[in-house]
Amino acid sequence: MALEEKREKRPPVTPMMIEEEAALRNGSRGLPPGPWAEAAGPRPRTTERHIAVHKRLVLGFAVSILALLAVTMIAVLLSVRFEECGATAADGSPRAGGNGSLSGAARQPPGRPEEKEEARGGEAAEEKKEEEEEEEDEEEWQRRRELPPWARPRLPRHLRPLHYNLMLSAFMENFTFSGEVNVQLEVHNASRYIVLHAHRMHIEAVRVAEDKLAGGVRVARSFFYPQTQVFVVVLNRSLEAQKSYNLKIIYNALIENELLGFFRSSYVLHGERR
Repeated sequence: MALEEKREKRPPVTPMMIEEEAALRNGSRGLPPGPWAEAAGPRPRTTERHIAVHKRLVLGFAVSILALLAVTMIAVLLSVRFEECGATAADGSPRAGGNGSLSGAARQPPGRPEEKEEARGGEAAEEKKEEEEEEEDEEEWQRRRELPPWARPRLPRHLRPLHYNLMLSAFMENFTFSGEVNVQLEVHNASRYIVLHAHRMHIEAVRVAEDKLAGGVRVARSFFYPQTQVFVVVLNRSLEAQKSYNLKIIYNALIENELLGFFRSSYVLHGERR
């Protein structure tokens, strides 16, 4: 009896105690099952694989931003370069003489060096001859104590234009154009000079013809006079008064990048230059 009395008396095992013991074994810190136990439970740790994926995402985002900036800079540089090329094509192309027209050598197809040298020599001789003839004409007008018709501030009045027929062909790939003009002229006073305004162009051909029933009038020479921006046609014989003639000129020139003659301009619409 004494031994039995000395034994410790244990409390009876209840269902709550069994649940708490099971919770402790499962790692829920002794909380009964429920939403609080789930919230307080151990969370899975971030693995090295997840860290590597996050790094790759950040790196890809940074690379895409840098690529976008590079593409934007290249587009801006190309746009500026295009404008410079357009300005160079308009202002830096080969021009001949004081009138700024296209040179004949620039339009000739490539050939042998000997042919090029001969062509240049022939052009130089022809230009020298024209200059000498022009000087002779000016000396003749000086002896008369008069200004030649091409050196006067206004066009001479011995000719009167009655009708113009103009045809133009524009080439936008290199900003040039070719033209042909036919002018019907009425002669008031006999003269062998035809003077008209022209600037920065290359004359390919000049023809003067009388009425449809009559033949043509031979052109002795033609030249530009840059001081007054005129083009002069010198004929072998004088045009007769009270008659009409047809003047035909074939030419080409640049589409200028400034407000002069046949020029071009641009505008921006929806961020695009046109």
